[in-house]
Amino acid sequence: MTIRPILIHPDPRLKKPAAPVGEITDEIRTLASDMLETMYDAPGIGLAAPQVGAMVRLLVMDCVKEEGAEPRPMTLVDPEIIWRSEELSTYEEGCLSIPEQYADVERPSTVEVRWTTLDGTQATERFEGLWATCVQHEIDHLDGKLFIDYLRPMRRQMITRRMVKLKREQARA
Repeated sequence: MTIRPILIHPDPRLKKPAAPVGEITDEIRTLASDMLETMYDAPGIGLAAPQVGAMVRLLVMDCVKEEGAEPRPMTLVDPEIIWRSEELSTYEEGCLSIPEQYADVERPSTVEVRWTTLDGTQATERFEGLWATCVQHEIDHLDGKLFIDYLRPMRRQMITRRMVKLKREQARA
């Protein structure tokens, strides 16, 4: 397993829709394993393939946060939301590609998602609470959308300027 570098906004790859995975190969399994390792190391609760420069529709997540609770790493290949609740909920979201920046984002409180597992079978699950927010956030990444795209233009521009400054500082280091 390899920890992969996480792209930092603004990076044009973060704004491009990812291609369907289609066939599950050893390369895809390795990518998923590396992404879980990268996500846990960051630390984060979700990571989409475009965030590590792989332009395919693959995401990993594990929203178990309780101390001592068993982790629940999930890999979703070619996920799609097939149902959304009308009820909304607001969570303060952050993003590994936009470090140290957080904002409230309103999304459906429950979603049903269908995806392909790493063994090639179809899976469907209804997600609520933090899991629902996380899976929607990561699927947005696969569509080239960032959580800051839900914010007002001034706030989005301010965060983008901070990220440009951060990237300049990292390039100097």
